[in-house]
Amino acid sequence: MATVELRFSALPEHVRTARLVAAAVARRAGVDEAVLDEVRLAVGEACTRAVGLHQAANVPAPVRVALIEEEKQFSIEVGDEAPRSTPGERVPGAGPEDPEAEGEDEMGLAVISGLVDDVEVTAGENGGSIRMTWPTTS
Repeated sequence: MATVELRFSALPEHVRTARLVAAAVARRAGVDEAVLDEVRLAVGEACTRAVGLHQAANVPAPVRVALIEEEKQFSIEVGDEAPRSTPGERVPGAGPEDPEAEGEDEMGLAVISGLVDDVEVTAGENGGSIRMTWPTTS
């Protein structure tokens, strides 16, 4: 099992870099060429969501991206440290209450679910993660 880890400041301009790295590692891992656009889009949505959560909650920690190459599958896990109790729900004091931001969060999760068949979303008071998995043609 090979893993590439990427950490970046919670700034929107770094999302593009994460997308490019994810696509390159996915290609090397054996993800079908026809699926690489979906990988890029899904990683972009997940990273944009994590950046938004960090900014809303004033979390100084970096966004984490793990690119995991396993036998017959490739996974990407995007992690954040923004506190909340469930996806889409904010912990009191974790940031400004913004119904528009919550709607964007739910929309981002819906887009990711439409792009990736195997998605796992977790969240808690110490942050959350989105794990996306694709088959490889090894």
